[in-house]
This record gives sequence, structure tokens and C-alpha cells, in this order.
Amino acid sequence: MEFFVYHRDRPGSAALRNEMLEEHWSYMDRYVKELIARGPTLADDGDTPTGSVHIVDLPDPAAARAFAFDEPTYQAGVYRDVLIRRWRNLLGRTMWDFPGGPTDGNRYLVLGLGSGETAEAVPSDRDELIAYGPLLSDNGNTWLGTAALVRAPDPDTARAVLTPDRYAAIEVHNWQFGGRR
Repeated sequence: MEFFVYHRDRPGSAALRNEMLEEHWSYMDRYVKELIARGPTLADDGDTPTGSVHIVDLPDPAAARAFAFDEPTYQAGVYRDVLIRRWRNLLGRTMWDFPGGPTDGNRYLVLGLGSGETAEAVPSDRDELIAYGPLLSDNGNTWLGTAALVRAPDPDTARAVLTPDRYAAIEVHNWQFGGRR
């Protein structure tokens, strides 16, 4: 089962986050085979972390919750909240398979929180999609939204990957490929 996990940073926690970086990476090293995508979201300055995205393939919702809440920086108080949702990998690949590579162009996390009909169809222009799939309830039966990692020239272009009338809200966050540098 695939899960989307988004830890949002607590304001003022950047120093603690930096202090915990090696512990975070060591923890994630234990999940290297299960990771579909990972990386920090960033403030508009492109440098200050605001959160951490992990898309991971785990056995069940309990394992996903353990993954999210046992994470060392979560335990240390870096994050203010965590979004955990079942997810379906509609592209069938990991971020490391993205033909655009990890550094060329601007990258964004686009979160659409559902309100209308299921919106699972992959956009016709897949070339700029790094990861794309529906956010689902724990049992996988109820559509709750869509999460996408996108390469785009700007936030408005990234936002356009989702059809606005299908969502109660759409968030766009600067994002970068994660992992050890």
C-alpha cells in the first residue's frame, strides 16, 4: 500500500531541524526500498524548510502511522502536524525515475483537497509530473484529494495540473528532491 506523508514544520523549528538532519536521514535510510519520493518543502526564499514529504510503500495504515510518528524529527518536536493518506502511484515510478532529473527547473508539491467527484485521471501532459496520485481514506475507498510533485516554471503553472472546481482547496509548496547530499 502506498502512502503520502507530509510533515509540516512548527514555526521556529529550523535550528532543531538542522540539528536532527543526520538522524532524519539515518531513519529514512531504513526505508530506502519503500520510498517512492521524498524531499523538503521550502518557503518562498527557496531555502527555509517548511515541511517534509515522503511517499512510501508500506504494508498497512498502522505501518504508515509508525513511519510518520516514529520519525526522529517528529519525535523531537520539529513538526506541528502530519498528513497521512493512502495514495495510488498513477505514474508507476519513483522520483528517481523522473526523466527531468533532480535539479533542472523549479519543483512543487501540489495538494488538492477534495470536495467533488473523484479526480484520479493523470493529466495528459505527463512530462513534468514527478509523482501523481489520489489521496485516499485508510481503506482506499474514499477519494479525499490529489497529491502531485511537479516541475513547472512557477507556482501558478504547477497549480494548473489540478482542475480547480474538483477541490475545496489547492496548496502549492516549493519542493526539492530529498535525501543525502
